[in-house]
Amino acid sequence: QVQLVESGGGLVQAGGSLRLSCAASGNIFTINVVGWYRQAPGKQRELVATITRVGLRNYADSVKGRFTISRDIAKNTVYLQMNSLEPEDTAVYYCNAQVVTEDYWGQGTQVTVSS
Repeated sequence: QVQLVESGGGLVQAGGSLRLSCAASGNIFTINVVGWYRQAPGKQRELVATITRVGLRNYADSVKGRFTISRDIAKNTVYLQMNSLEPEDTAVYYCNAQVVTEDYWGQGTQVTVSS
């Protein structure tokens, strides 16, 4: 079992920045990939960024150059630094951990970007 707890969401003006955190606990040594996803009202959940066990990163085209995924292994935490935020980035952001046989999800954190 893996438990994920997100934090760092909030309300920010367009052009501003936020940093989300995803703290993992439990059987973290089974995790292969950690990712951030988001879901806006009335839309499907979409991939934002991922980071693999060996540190390879992947980003959605819509956030490339603005968002950065990183990790602190000692703290078992993955971060999502979000810069140059746009109203279109408004969504609930979820942390996801992929192990061999299943996925784990956090409870989500709301990000609201005002214009």
